[in-house]
Amino acid sequence: MNRKRSNIILIGMPGAGKSTVGVILAKQTLRGFVDTDVLIQTSQKRTLQDIVDSEGYAALREIEEGVLQGLSVTNCVIATGGSAVYSDSAMAHLKENGIVIFLDVDLPTLESRIHDFRTRGITKRPDQDLVDLFHERSTLYSKFADITISYVGLTQDAVCAQILNGLRDKS
Repeated sequence: MNRKRSNIILIGMPGAGKSTVGVILAKQTLRGFVDTDVLIQTSQKRTLQDIVDSEGYAALREIEEGVLQGLSVTNCVIATGGSAVYSDSAMAHLKENGIVIFLDVDLPTLESRIHDFRTRGITKRPDQDLVDLFHERSTLYSKFADITISYVGLTQDAVCAQILNGLRDKS
């Protein structure tokens, strides 16, 4: 991977394992680790769910877009929030400095991982359930991905190995 695009950006649904895989990948590649959901919570001094509850999902998306556009790091693994892909400008900014990896997890796996969809701080319309959100976002994840990793039935270490293979193939 060239120096200009030294970051590895992980996108995917809530529950796809972006943060967990991101930490492991950062250790394996000697990179820093950034979790943009944590950046949002720290900058707002409240949880994602608190933002959604008090201001609505659109406000959280707007805050997320600002955080992503303001992110200026190199040689990091960046775990984005699941809704990062709603902002073309934020994704363009991230892609300037990194390779985007879509962690593609099937719906049954997500359903088994997300225990309470209503309290997770997910930016979704009030009328959406997980199935609707999954179908809406899948197209967006594919649109921005440089590499797609199918995460069905794999360990986190196996996912990291596939990401590293994909990065070697891209360079």
